[in-house]
Amino acid sequence: MKKKPMKTTSLDVLTDKYIGKKGTPKRESFENELRLDLLGEAIKQARKERNLTQEQLGKLIGVQKAQISKIENSLTDARFETILKVFKALNAKINFNIELLDQKVNIA
Repeated sequence: MKKKPMKTTSLDVLTDKYIGKKGTPKRESFENELRLDLLGEAIKQARKERNLTQEQLGKLIGVQKAQISKIENSLTDARFETILKVFKALNAKINFNIELLDQKVNIA
């Protein structure tokens, strides 16, 4: 008895189907939340690699342990300034990629 080949679907196709097409408000919200989750996880991993507790990291940047927990678990919209302080306290280099989509820039 021959097995039928398994049908595969790309993540982009599934996301389009269940979340919405790129550019729609629901899709934009989903992608922003995903990025925040990744940022929180990066902070958590860096903190652990530096052998710091949430409380110790909080003291380094002047916030309570609860704020660090919320940032790591993406439960808050932390200010950009706070995020930069966290990475500075962790002695971590951060890179941002900015991509302009569907825009033409005219310089006169």
